[in-house]
Amino acid sequence: MKYPTLTLAALLLAGTAALAATPVFAQDKDAGTEPAAPALPAWDELEPAQRELLVAPLRERWNARPEARARMLSHAQRWKEMTPEQRQRARHGMHRWEKMDPEHRQRMRALFEKMRGMDREERAALRRQWREMSPEQRKAWVEENAPAQAD
Repeated sequence: MKYPTLTLAALLLAGTAALAATPVFAQDKDAGTEPAAPALPAWDELEPAQRELLVAPLRERWNARPEARARMLSHAQRWKEMTPEQRQRARHGMHRWEKMDPEHRQRMRALFEKMRGMDREERAALRRQWREMSPEQRKAWVEENAPAQAD
């Protein structure tokens, strides 16, 4: 089974999310529960073993896919230039993509490939056309415009 190439930005985001996802226990004054977990340290304060744990998956992907390195680096550079709002939108889109079923992803790939070479007016026209299509018409359109499958 092949795994999709994850970008440097996505991996750094995942590492950050992993750090941010530590459980925080609410304090119940009457029950005497455990106090909230302490905040995790900044990157420079992490132990070398902790840094290695976070960076190792990225290193493995980088070494395993030399042909994807330029793309990974480009994505990381773009991520660094994004505003916080742009990053939030990118995260939201990534989560939506992850939750899509395979058929929906196929439709989105076909739409993306079709729209890639269009100018703004052509894209707007295709979006209007897509909204007016029935599910059967959309399925037929996707089959006619399906992107080439990468093996």
